[in-house]
Amino acid sequence: MDKRWVLKKQGDEDTIRHLSEVLNIDRNLANLLAQRGIKTFEEARSFFRPSLDELHDPFLMNDMEKAIERIDAAIANQEKILVYGDYDVDGTTAVSLVYTFLKSVYNNIDFYVPDRYDEGYGISYKSIDFAAENGFTLVIVLDCGIKAVEKIKYAKDRGIDYIIADHHRPGDELPEAVAVLDAKRPDSTYPYDELSGCGVGFKLIQGYAAKNNIPFENLIKYLDLVVVSIASDIVKITGENRILAYYGLQLINSNPRPGIEAILRFSGINRLANGKHTAEKSIFSKNLTISDLVFLVGPRINAAGRIESARNSVKLLIADNVSEAAELAERINDFNTERKDLDAQTTLEATQMIVDDAELQKAKSTIVYDPGWHKGVIGIVASRLIESYYRPTIVLTKSNGLITGSARSVKDFDVYDAVDACSDLLEHFGGHKYAAGLSLKPENLDTFKKRFEEFVCDNITSLMMTPEVEIDAKISLNDINKKFFRILKQFAPFGPGNMSPVFLSENLIDTGHGRVVGKNHLKLEVVHKDIRGFPVSAIAFQQSEHLDHIKQSKPFNICYHIEENEWNGTVNLQLNVKDIKPVVENEGYY
Repeated sequence: MDKRWVLKKQGDEDTIRHLSEVLNIDRNLANLLAQRGIKTFEEARSFFRPSLDELHDPFLMNDMEKAIERIDAAIANQEKILVYGDYDVDGTTAVSLVYTFLKSVYNNIDFYVPDRYDEGYGISYKSIDFAAENGFTLVIVLDCGIKAVEKIKYAKDRGIDYIIADHHRPGDELPEAVAVLDAKRPDSTYPYDELSGCGVGFKLIQGYAAKNNIPFENLIKYLDLVVVSIASDIVKITGENRILAYYGLQLINSNPRPGIEAILRFSGINRLANGKHTAEKSIFSKNLTISDLVFLVGPRINAAGRIESARNSVKLLIADNVSEAAELAERINDFNTERKDLDAQTTLEATQMIVDDAELQKAKSTIVYDPGWHKGVIGIVASRLIESYYRPTIVLTKSNGLITGSARSVKDFDVYDAVDACSDLLEHFGGHKYAAGLSLKPENLDTFKKRFEEFVCDNITSLMMTPEVEIDAKISLNDINKKFFRILKQFAPFGPGNMSPVFLSENLIDTGHGRVVGKNHLKLEVVHKDIRGFPVSAIAFQQSEHLDHIKQSKPFNICYHIEENEWNGTVNLQLNVKDIKPVVENEGYY
């Protein structure tokens, strides 16, 4: 699929010069800081050395005082408390965090994760009935609930109080809960609105600790859960999230909880010191990143809820026994293997539907439906289809008499707004700009497909439907050295809002070592055609179609990340090439 290259606006020249001087760094690195809004030495120090002291006061969040007062009252009166959360990674990490913390100060507490298939997303009537029948009078809801207006009314009628700690967009009306913690509520007074659901849970325990004279240091051990949620829920790694992610990664790389360590072992990552879990600092064989959490940890935690029950994920994350964690992790790893098989088969079937449907091929959105598809993988399949057909996508299946689905989007197109425009046809919906969930009656499907496609046609542009490589800066290969990379690594943790920088280098040739490795990956040694310099190693995954051009010593441009590559105990810098374009005279960039 052809991609368009977009060169970001470069930083202010005076700011670049100033940062380069006061920090004693390369101008290209100073430009990266300027692009991130950093102008002074103090701001740069805060960026490179995040501090937990810079976390916001939890009581700046609307209703935090009410939430803590209600928890205090429940504990004082020996009420039964239920911690409730969504079945995905963000929800299960949030439940694990709040449940474990409150369990450390109070025993009359339990947790509840709804069944993806029997109860669906959000607060279920079944869970309210469970709480009433089992004597729970306070329910703390995490990573969902912001739209549960009718369900909270039902719960109040049954004598149950709710605290909602969510991070999704609210509807026109807030639920009548005791407290609604959500920085996206329209009257929010909180200075940062990009927290994950688990992040909101952390603010709740931070508020409780502050009110009850519990040292903040006691909360740091929960940051491994927070960073897993930040990574897996694809929230911005800016501001407060950057601080939480920075320290969460430190914890995972030194002394993670048994459950996370067990997941990592099944991902092929072990500790250097015999994988023994101790209270002492220990090091993994590689420095784990946000990307590792996204691809290695998140899918395994998610797999339990997709295949069986997400309660297994919570049990794993709260386990304090190494052998128990290993047993649970093995089961969850088996679920993940099953999930991958279902994912592959469903993607194949969905792709064939598009191939066989001439109208769907011409459409500006993709909506595919099969009542037999497994509900647990439809969101993953929607993302897979976007890799092949770059346009807003909804994958639908049938569950409990309703058609239910997951929507995914492309850059700059708000799929939540598109789904919201069809809300009169839906039973339930919710989500974010780039991901949403929905359900509808079967008789509304055809009308929904038509209306959704019309909204997309009216609001999407041709540029939005072309995959984009956003380039931070144009540099020479000769600018890349060990000092450059050492400082570049300190820009991490990388993720939305602070992506790993993409560089452009022009007019390159291969030194004659270019070859295909694996199935269709390119291994290159590149230099500038007209500038003397040492060859730089590069790998271009799934791009072997460029080999003929490269072997003819014709010049080309590349955009890439810079990374370390370890081979036979030797570590060298390597370019991870995102895209290659043959040099074309007078070609420019958007």
